[in-house]
Amino acid sequence: MVVPAYLIVIGTSAGGMPALTRLVAQLPGTLPAAVLVVQHLSPDSMGEQLAARLGEHTGLRCQLATNEAPLEAGHLYLARPDHHLLVKDQRLLVAKGPRENGYRPAVDALFRSAAVAYGPRVVGLVLTGMLHDGTAGLEFVKRCGGTAVVQDPIDAEFPSMPESALRAVAVDHVAPLSQLGPLLMQLVDPARPLPPEKVVIPPDLQLEAAIAERVVGTVEQVNQLGHLVPLTCPDCGGNLWQANHGHVLRYRCHTGHTFTAAALAEHNQQELEETLWVALRMMEERKSLLLGMANHDNGHWSQRQEERLADLKRHVNRMREFLVNGNEGTSPTPGQS
Repeated sequence: MVVPAYLIVIGTSAGGMPALTRLVAQLPGTLPAAVLVVQHLSPDSMGEQLAARLGEHTGLRCQLATNEAPLEAGHLYLARPDHHLLVKDQRLLVAKGPRENGYRPAVDALFRSAAVAYGPRVVGLVLTGMLHDGTAGLEFVKRCGGTAVVQDPIDAEFPSMPESALRAVAVDHVAPLSQLGPLLMQLVDPARPLPPEKVVIPPDLQLEAAIAERVVGTVEQVNQLGHLVPLTCPDCGGNLWQANHGHVLRYRCHTGHTFTAAALAEHNQQELEETLWVALRMMEERKSLLLGMANHDNGHWSQRQEERLADLKRHVNRMREFLVNGNEGTSPTPGQS
């Protein structure tokens, strides 16, 4: 067994498997690093088949991550569906902990764990994907002295994840997929002087990594990481703390769910839209009830009741138009019917 001098950690989502297939084809089995990959997958995905598919295109030995398996150079470990992939004492940890940014496995969880375990010997790479997972993770890598790499968004099938990382993190390298393999080999080249093994790992990241390993934290621990804010966790309904460290605005609850501000805003938007659809349904039902009452009263329906029904019809039409058009942040035109 060859202990890896470096860890290459890769995060991807939409468009990830084609991108990974092209990337690993550029990497030899003699790579002096272990490669750990989080690909967002549905919980019922067949991880073994995906690992085997990657193995057909590379000299790396590709396998689904197994808890407590030792890290070996020249190996690629794919996160199991519905499980976080972490690193501890040159071993893999596979844990079914709380979701981060709504994902399990989460890119941020892997990047943070690897950064704390390997410090400046970590190369973090964000590939094609939607939304924001991996942005905070790349900052974790940088804060621990590692190297941040992003696929060129112009080259990515889905550029959202690379673009988010580039907006928030001082990325070291940006390259198209065709150049990422040679770049990674250069960054982990044995001929280069190794970075120091011992660096000062930020205490907040050490604590967050320890919480992820134990699955659930405590209120006292989260108080060390941030300050309580008047927001609730969309996953469990608990209180949220705003992280006090780093440049990427983040939130977490004491049960372990974590979100970047962008991911939390996305969750809140979805919840708001669902609430408005429920309100629209209830207004439609009330309109039907009032119409039924008007028809049943045989002309004794009062003018005030007619006005209420007309107002309700206008509200229903305005809300329906607002939802169908998806005009986030705007208001329907007053009086529109």
